[in-house]
Amino acid sequence: MDKLNSLILRTSDFWQYLSQNQKDLIKEGQYLMNDIIKEQVYQFKDYSFLVFPFAKAYEGFLKQLFKDAKMISHLDYISDHLRLGKLMSPNLIGRLGDRSLYTKIEEKAGKDLADKIWNTWRGGRNQIFHYFPHNIKAISFDEAGKIVNEIIDTMQEAYEKINNK
Repeated sequence: MDKLNSLILRTSDFWQYLSQNQKDLIKEGQYLMNDIIKEQVYQFKDYSFLVFPFAKAYEGFLKQLFKDAKMISHLDYISDHLRLGKLMSPNLIGRLGDRSLYTKIEEKAGKDLADKIWNTWRGGRNQIFHYFPHNIKAISFDEAGKIVNEIIDTMQEAYEKINNK
């Protein structure tokens, strides 16, 4: 994420909506990308670690947004056992019934946004942080940047289309 986008982001209604912890994660992720790693003095084999603070902020943001939009309860929001990825999966709509967040997003903001939120979750979290011996899924610095931009873009769009304010 470039510094201009960072400045615009920090003056938006979306930025004001984020919790301080979410803002801190994004700022720390931006610091890593823009000030520490950007020069690429050392070539890492995998830049997945750059995505982590943004993915963590994304999860917190989605929980907060879904709570505020009354898609999950306050008890779900504070629970250590809420499986957000499971609830958002389009593959589990039938099993989840009225607990399906994918269905709730689709009803409130459309299938395109439901797919975008899910695909961003999969690409920016599940496929990055799970380790499989046959597929480590190492990403380049540029790929990390694209994933980070997708996370931020999805958060902003979800805020605009789902937020009740």
